[in-house]
Amino acid sequence: MRRSFKKTLFAAASATAALALTGGAIAFCGFYVAKADTKLFNKASKVALMRDGDRTVMTMANDFQGDLKEFAVVVPVPVVLEEGQIHVTDSAILDHLDAYTAPRLVEYFDEDPCMVYEREEMAMAAPMDAVTVTASKRQKGYGVTIEAEYTVGEYDIQILSAEQSDGLAAWLTDNGYKLPEGAEATLGSYIKQNTKFFVAKVNLEEQAQTGLHYLRPLQIAFESPKFVLPIRLGTVNAEGKQELFVFGLTRSGRIETTNYRTVKLPTGQNVPLYVKDEFGDFYKSMFREQVEKENERAVFLEYAWDMAWCDPCAADPLSRQELRELGVYWLGSANSGALPRRPAPGGAQDVYVTRLHVSYDAEHFPEDLIFKETGDRSNFHGRYVLRHPYKGDASCEAAKDYRAELPKRFEKEAQTLANLTGWDIDDIRDRMNAGNQSFTPPEPEPWWKRLWGGDKKEG
Repeated sequence: MRRSFKKTLFAAASATAALALTGGAIAFCGFYVAKADTKLFNKASKVALMRDGDRTVMTMANDFQGDLKEFAVVVPVPVVLEEGQIHVTDSAILDHLDAYTAPRLVEYFDEDPCMVYEREEMAMAAPMDAVTVTASKRQKGYGVTIEAEYTVGEYDIQILSAEQSDGLAAWLTDNGYKLPEGAEATLGSYIKQNTKFFVAKVNLEEQAQTGLHYLRPLQIAFESPKFVLPIRLGTVNAEGKQELFVFGLTRSGRIETTNYRTVKLPTGQNVPLYVKDEFGDFYKSMFREQVEKENERAVFLEYAWDMAWCDPCAADPLSRQELRELGVYWLGSANSGALPRRPAPGGAQDVYVTRLHVSYDAEHFPEDLIFKETGDRSNFHGRYVLRHPYKGDASCEAAKDYRAELPKRFEKEAQTLANLTGWDIDDIRDRMNAGNQSFTPPEPEPWWKRLWGGDKKEG
C-alpha cells in the first residue's frame, strides 16, 4: 500500500541550494588561527563541480532541517541520466573541501626592531545500490514522461521530461509535491530548452538503514557543452537571500561566471587584534558590505590555488581518494594517500580548485550561473592579518622609530576594518584601546635610565 504524505519540494538552486518551497608587506607562512567556512551562513548550500572538457560531475549538499519525508530536490539536467551516473557520497568530503578553501585569519609577531633582516625590505611575493530501472512511461494527460526511475542509496529518483510547464506542475502537484507560486513559469523556461528534470526524494526505509540523521550529498555525472549551474528554481519562493558556495575542480585553472561579474574579495589587509575573538562576525559583515558595494549582483572569488599545497593551510589538502570521489578521474590511484602540503618535485598537483561565494535572490540573479574555465592558475585566497607589536626590550634608535609609528599603524588598521565592514570607526578605536592597541605614542624613556640601570646588581 502506498503511503500518502505531502512532500515539500526542494529545487536545486545550486543544484542543492535546495530551494525550500516551504600593514606593511608580510610574507606568507603566518600562523593560521581561524577560518570562515560555510557554517557561518544560514541557508547555505555547497556544490562541487568537476569540469573537464564537456564532462561534469556535480556534487550537491544542502542544509535542510526538518522531517525527511518533507524533502525533495528538483535539478534541471541536460540529459536523461542512467543509474551509473548517479551516486551518493559522504558529506565529510565536501566539509573537508570547505575547510581547505575557507577564507582565513593569520597572525604574525613583529621581531625586535633593533635587528635588521634583508627580508624586511622585500615586498611580499606570491609563493610559489540496488536499482529498478523502468522503461519510459508517459503520464497521460500531463505531457510528462518518466524517462527512468532508480533507488540510489537513500534516495528515490526519477528523470522526467515534459512538454508543457502546466502539465509538469500539475504532475508534481498531483504526486504530492507542493509548488510555490511562480514555479510554473520557471519550469517552462527550462522545458523550452529541452531540459530534463532530476527529481529525488528520501526513501525513508533506506534512510533508516544508513543510521544517519542527515542527508548525504547527491552526485550526478554527465556531458554537456554548457557549463551551467541552475539556481532559478531555488529563488521562486525563497525567503530572503540564499548563500551558495561553488567549488570548481579543473585541470586548466580558475573558473568564473560569464553572465555575472566575478569579483575577488579584498584580501591581505591588516586588521585590529581584537578581530581574532570575533572573526566570524567580521567575515559576515565584510562579505555583506562587499555584496552591497557590487549592487548585490556579483559572484565573489574566495580561493583559487593548486590542490597540492596552500600557505597557510586551514586544513590538509584533499587526498586522491577524496578527489576521485568528487569526480577528478584523471589522477593516479585513489589509494595513494593524501597530497603533500608543498609541490612535489614534478610540479603542482594537476587539480586546480576555485571557491566562489554568491548571495543571491530572484531580483538580482534572474539567470542561472554560466561558467567558463580559464587558464589562470595564479594563487588567491581571502586572507586577513593580525600583526602583534614587539613587546620586548629594545633601546636602539630603530626601536624609538618603531614605537612612534605604531599609533599610525593602529589607525590604519582601524580605518581598514571600518571600510571592509561598515562598522563604526569610533567603536573600533575604543575596542582597540581596550585591547592595548593605543593610539597615543608612548612617552620616550628618559635618557639616564640607560646609563646605569642595566648594571645594577642586588647587594
